[in-house]
Amino acid sequence: MKKESQNERIKRHLQLGNTITSLDALRMFGCLRLSGRIYDLTHDHGLQIRSRMIEINGKRVAEYSL
Repeated sequence: MKKESQNERIKRHLQLGNTITSLDALRMFGCLRLSGRIYDLTHDHGLQIRSRMIEINGKRVAEYSL
C-alpha cells in the first residue's frame, strides 16, 4: 500500500473545509515547512488556496483554506 504524501494529506484536509496553520501541519502531518507544501498545491496541483494572518498567543501566523 502506497503511503500518502504530505501534499496529499494537506490537500485532503483543506478539501474537507478545514483551515491549517504551520503549527497544525507540524502536529497533524509532521510537516516542518507548510509554506512549501502550499506552494506545491497551488502551482503543481492548481488549487486556489487563500491565506490570512491570524494571531495565536501573541504571534501572527498564516492560516490557509480553500
